[in-house]
Amino acid sequence: MACIFERKTKDGETRYAALVRVKGYPRQTATFSRKTDAKHWAQQTESSIRSGKYFSQAEAKKHTFSELGDRYIKTMLGSKSLKVQVQYAQQLKVWCSMIGELALAEITPALISECRDRLAKEVTSRVRVRSNASLNRYIAVLSSVMSVGVREWQWIEENPVSKLRKLKESKGRERLLSEEELDLLLEATKQSANKDLHTAVVLALSTGARKMEIWGLRWRDVDLNEGLATLHQTKNGETRTVPIQDYALDLMRQRSKVRRIDTDLVFPSTVDPKKPFDFRTSWEKVLGEAEILDFCWHDLRHISGSYLAMGGASTREIAEILGHKTLQMAMRYSHLSQKHSASVVRNMNQKMFGDRRV
Repeated sequence: MACIFERKTKDGETRYAALVRVKGYPRQTATFSRKTDAKHWAQQTESSIRSGKYFSQAEAKKHTFSELGDRYIKTMLGSKSLKVQVQYAQQLKVWCSMIGELALAEITPALISECRDRLAKEVTSRVRVRSNASLNRYIAVLSSVMSVGVREWQWIEENPVSKLRKLKESKGRERLLSEEELDLLLEATKQSANKDLHTAVVLALSTGARKMEIWGLRWRDVDLNEGLATLHQTKNGETRTVPIQDYALDLMRQRSKVRRIDTDLVFPSTVDPKKPFDFRTSWEKVLGEAEILDFCWHDLRHISGSYLAMGGASTREIAEILGHKTLQMAMRYSHLSQKHSASVVRNMNQKMFGDRRV
């Protein structure tokens, strides 16, 4: 129930105090110079309380985005992988610089869109503007934080990011090697002064594991008898097991015979054996010697996915081996699976019908 009281100030001015009482909720009061404003506020407030929105709006006015971000980092970020923690912390720092002082109630879809436009025009430390994919990741981080504010802490009523459309991203990189280039690369790594580079590259090609999953691999996670490796420090934070077979397994068994006793890492740094070896210098030198252009370590993973598809693996199998959380990323190899399927059906028809023609 809402009531309006007329009061006189010491200066003789008239003020209107609005009082709203709803059973089960604390009473709310506000003072206005105009009676119409007091009535409007009372009606709006009573309606908001009865619909359950009023106190969430009050929380949104009480807390700033910096408070939300700080609490998220302290209580939620630790459950994610180390790489994701670094990414989230860096991007949240950028968001705090733009909207950190604002109350959560002031953060609207229009404001976030404006901030995204600013991010799109900024030149990064790598002297280039952010891609749509990068901007989408910034928005995703903000959405993750806002969602926790809605679900876990009830600091805001709804996630303002949910009303923004996702920017269209360019097609993912697809730099594959020809059979000749692959032979040149493998031979160059074999001749490299870094004796571990060949094994690391073969592991990357044969398992499809990511760079740091290979570089940070530990002997305790490798089963040479079963030919398996368990990967813990994955991009999506989920542990997965990948097969190590044939040539890669032979190389790993050979490598295990000369393993260091002061570290559990398969490829330890020569400076600090507690840290993984950084193959970047050796890798770039080998690419130059093999005259392979526009190729990076991550492309080894795409080669693995491509060969899996050409070998007849399903999209789900590719996703499981490569550690994709959804099938969408593995779908990039579907055209290769289709070519393989067409070849299989063609061979079947050839055997069944021979050279018959209409």
